[in-house]
Amino acid sequence: MRVDLHTHSTASDGTDSPAELVRKAAVAGLDVVALTDHDTTRGHAEAIAALPEGVTLVTGAELSCRIDGISMHMLAYLFDAEEPALLAERELVRDDRVPRAQGMITKLQELGVPVTWEQVARIAGDGSVGRPHVASALVELGVVPTVNDAFTPDWLADGGRVFVEKHETDPFEAIRLIKGAGGVAVFAHPGASKRGLTVPEAAIVEMAAAGLDGVEVDHMDHDADTRARLRGLAKELGLLVTGSSDYHGSRKTCVLGEYTTDPEVYGEITRRAFGAFPVPGAGGAV
Repeated sequence: MRVDLHTHSTASDGTDSPAELVRKAAVAGLDVVALTDHDTTRGHAEAIAALPEGVTLVTGAELSCRIDGISMHMLAYLFDAEEPALLAERELVRDDRVPRAQGMITKLQELGVPVTWEQVARIAGDGSVGRPHVASALVELGVVPTVNDAFTPDWLADGGRVFVEKHETDPFEAIRLIKGAGGVAVFAHPGASKRGLTVPEAAIVEMAAAGLDGVEVDHMDHDADTRARLRGLAKELGLLVTGSSDYHGSRKTCVLGEYTTDPEVYGEITRRAFGAFPVPGAGGAV
């Protein structure tokens, strides 16, 4: 069984529609794929309607969090998408994305970069606008060669010249909300130092005590030493270890199924969750 528990669609900052994503998951030989768009579940219905036979969908989201000034992401799996408290927090984060993007555009214009809100909005389409859309605009304008090159101190990285903060959830509150909605909480790419400062291990210890279920270890932004260190920490703390592609379509170089989660860990995630259940494919019919 091949299980990929971290992907994005056009509902946030991916380039494949939810329907295209689940069809590509089948072509990639995945048995299970999680749709975890940033702070939204808007793509779930389309993904379920298009889900090929033989592929199971895990519904989820990647929640934007911040602790001690450090940005981090929390993967939430199989929660009740209509649970009021978690829904309200997701909406609060999403509503802050537009003024944040507009603030970054203003800073870019002050630096002489001719980016516009209309350009970024076109790139974002119906998705929740975010830094990757601004980065794509910089690529279109020839300012940087790739999206990843936009995430540097010169441009969009945390604390960079055009960085603008947005509302982000305290991770301990995120864990509480996810668990309260019947979901499972996994810290996404905790050792991705190329993205900026990473959360210290002491904070992960505290999150584990607060109910964190797991850490995403096998990820394209983790080198071998980082994976080994995180795997050891997870064992020490009794946390689940997941692996995922963090697929974004053509916006990033990762491919579906590049890293996967052990089927036994996937089974444990489904046993812990009670807010929603995995959806088996029905050949594209609801």
